[in-house]
Amino acid sequence: MSRHAADLPGAVALVAHGDQVEAAAVGSADAQRTLPMARDSLFRIASLTKPIVAAALLLLVDEGELTLDDPVARWLPELASPVVVRTPGGPVDDVVPAVRPIAVGDLLTFRCGYGLAADMTLPAVDLLLQVLGHPAAPPRGLAADGWLAALAQVPLLHQPGEAWLYDTGSDLQGVLISRVTGRPLPEFLAEHLFEPLGMADTGFTVPTAALGRLTSAYRRGADGLRLIDSPEGRWSTPPSFPSGSGGLVSTADDLLAFGRFLLAEGTAGERRLLSPRSVRAMTTNHLTPAQRAAGREFLRGQGWGYGGSVDVEPRRPGEVAGRYGWVGGAGTAWHVVPSTGTVSVLLTQVELTSPEPTPLMREFWAYAA
Repeated sequence: MSRHAADLPGAVALVAHGDQVEAAAVGSADAQRTLPMARDSLFRIASLTKPIVAAALLLLVDEGELTLDDPVARWLPELASPVVVRTPGGPVDDVVPAVRPIAVGDLLTFRCGYGLAADMTLPAVDLLLQVLGHPAAPPRGLAADGWLAALAQVPLLHQPGEAWLYDTGSDLQGVLISRVTGRPLPEFLAEHLFEPLGMADTGFTVPTAALGRLTSAYRRGADGLRLIDSPEGRWSTPPSFPSGSGGLVSTADDLLAFGRFLLAEGTAGERRLLSPRSVRAMTTNHLTPAQRAAGREFLRGQGWGYGGSVDVEPRRPGEVAGRYGWVGGAGTAWHVVPSTGTVSVLLTQVELTSPEPTPLMREFWAYAA
């Protein structure tokens, strides 16, 4: 085990180069070390939900149900008349109308005007957190319609298309999928992505029979690790709001299947689910240098595709141009490298203390390369 993993209860790591797969499960699923970690252990994957939901929305684009240029207000009328704070640091009641509607593509690129900024004390961001709660906090129990109605009372921090802001765009994608299809997000994902890809262990709820494989979740504190969710906790019952930004539970092999699906340009076996064009758009940077720089607190110099970051230049070992993926705040990481056909998955159950990847993640990425 890496020296950087010594303070973790356990971890599952997987690296695939084409058909060759190397996987390891080390340590325990809980801090009491009563249950050995296994390759099929279940983890709260947090923000690794984002690329999966982006792919689901692109399924609808490919099917002609909507386009990237469509105003989201067609399905989300709550957002038909957004207002924007006059200046990012200004009061939330000093607003101007949005210069154009929020489009579907704005949700995918995280440039819809809603989201987290580097400065969480900005009045519009502070109000967003007051109304919706922090992404890392327990859900407030709002269903999707109530969540969207609450969001609509918050002004945009920036004009649509102007700036990259983190997180909220993925939750909006999930609500949009449900509104367009007339089906709950969990049902749509299960039928149109998880079942075709064989991702049998991925979902917003862990079935009772599988709770024994769900790891305990922890947060670091002054006195060591503190339990924040047990296997019988939050994921043992269906959520009021299935979060498109961070609500899924999954396994290393299910995430491998999703990575291979993207590397195969949207095919699963003999079945095409996504067009190569959509996969390329998903894994290509869409941000300007100025937008990347403004989002550096989360992006660390990377670009953004749809639902995940894109490395735009070689920086550290394992970070190569074109690598696509993301890091989850629950202690998870998933990436694909189209140029080498590599999928890498690292799953732990200890929350990150900042958007900065852990030393273990960086060590793992260097190994995976």
